Amino acid sequence: MPHFFRFISLILVGGALPLFAEPESEKPNPKPKITLHVVADYLALHVSGKCPMDAKALEYRLQTNGRSGSAEVWLKSPAPAEDGTFKFDVPLPEWRWSKFEMRSLVDDQIQTTQETMPKLRSFTMLSPERLAALENETRAAWERYMKNSAKQAEQERDFMASECRNLNLADSKAAPHGSSEFKLGSDVLPAWYGSKEAHHLATAIVSYQTPSGGWSKAVDYSSGPRSPGMHWTNNPENPWHYCGTLDNRSTTEQIKFLSHIGSLSERADLKASALRGIEWILNAQFPNGGWPQVYPVEPGYHEAITLNDGAMLHALEVLLSVSKGDAPFVFLDESIRQRATAAFAKGIDCLLKSQVKLDGRPTVWCAQHDPISLEPVAARLKEPPSLSGAESAEMLKFLMQKGPINPATTAAIEGGLAWLSAHRITNLRSAKDAAGKTDYVVDDSSKEIYWARFYDVQTGLPIFAGAQDGIIYHSFHEMAQHNKVAYDYFTTRPDEIIGKGYERWKKRLQKKTK
Repeated sequence: MPHFFRFISLILVGGALPLFAEPESEKPNPKPKITLHVVADYLALHVSGKCPMDAKALEYRLQTNGRSGSAEVWLKSPAPAEDGTFKFDVPLPEWRWSKFEMRSLVDDQIQTTQETMPKLRSFTMLSPERLAALENETRAAWERYMKNSAKQAEQERDFMASECRNLNLADSKAAPHGSSEFKLGSDVLPAWYGSKEAHHLATAIVSYQTPSGGWSKAVDYSSGPRSPGMHWTNNPENPWHYCGTLDNRSTTEQIKFLSHIGSLSERADLKASALRGIEWILNAQFPNGGWPQVYPVEPGYHEAITLNDGAMLHALEVLLSVSKGDAPFVFLDESIRQRATAAFAKGIDCLLKSQVKLDGRPTVWCAQHDPISLEPVAARLKEPPSLSGAESAEMLKFLMQKGPINPATTAAIEGGLAWLSAHRITNLRSAKDAAGKTDYVVDDSSKEIYWARFYDVQTGLPIFAGAQDGIIYHSFHEMAQHNKVAYDYFTTRPDEIIGKGYERWKKRLQKKTK
């Protein structure tokens, strides 16, 4: 058999010369292996992959719900194709499974084995490792919170699985898609809440309440009540995405709507549903007083304390109204009011602690904050860690109008207003480009006043992150040249609170001190 050689060279001034030749050992044959791919639904595992071409047979065993049971018995699977590929289904005796193993055989001898397990939900900001590093009491509180969240998530999945398996459905059906926000305008006449249309809508809303007590977003309630096997969300690709959320006014608006009709009609089912929604807000609150965007907590940026789109703000608004017994929450008893009072106070405390301080002075907030450190954190590509002009204006407005009057809140408001006053943008003009799209051009004579949605935390300069490339640009125009724009990168919300809002707040302070 001919030898294969490798040459080891000696580097000389004149170049590389062969020094000696060494026989290279023949490469061992690669170990046989199985490539395994498993997709699960509520009824079966859909197994596919490839085994060694000389395999004569395949066997599998399945472990469900953490129990061995039949997992000790290897069962024959359909024979592989000539090229080693295989594809078959394994019925699930129950929807949960914990391990699937497969092995190939040659002349009744085991050739190789492969296994796979369900992918567990993996958290980053609230990972077990991160919680374990906290001090004792704090760690215990967070671990209890995450344990309860996981329990709620399991119960929701068990509920949906039971419905689907009873109907022999492999997967749930998506809820009908509706507008991004559920909100009734202030122009709705009081008499409408007693109409058949309002009651039919309320019945549908109750049917879409998750087992944990929240609601998803962008669901079309006008299509009627949820049917068994239909999910609470409208996302067929990832049905557990935003399953119970504060995003886009979800959950809080449903609570207010059901409370309103329940108070007027004495419908016990609507009052009970509204109360479950309030319990959801209380259960979803972090140990430090903040709120995630989604509960049970969804991995990813949803783990952050979320101010974006008013998530935490709307939770605080409901709790404040409940604590005071304001309409439409007049039917709630004193115990729930006291719990709402305590949760509101904890939320305000977290909000004040989250306010970014530079050189010891309070400024404003990010749209998302780390649930543990309270530092600004990113969400989507277009939402970098930053100081937010829009969300901060809404939080300051709430504190000025309804927040507690004390030195800590006053300092937060004064610091936030001062920062916004110093970071207004006065040299831009809104215009249309050649394609008819909105652009903002530099014009020193412009009388338009804007605030950026995002400012760099350290420099305080406006920043514009691309929705597609995630690159941070220093002008809207440059960012829009490289990305699609379907987002408000500028706001005028601070203008109101710096002007008339400030004067009304001063009057509120004076009235309180009299």
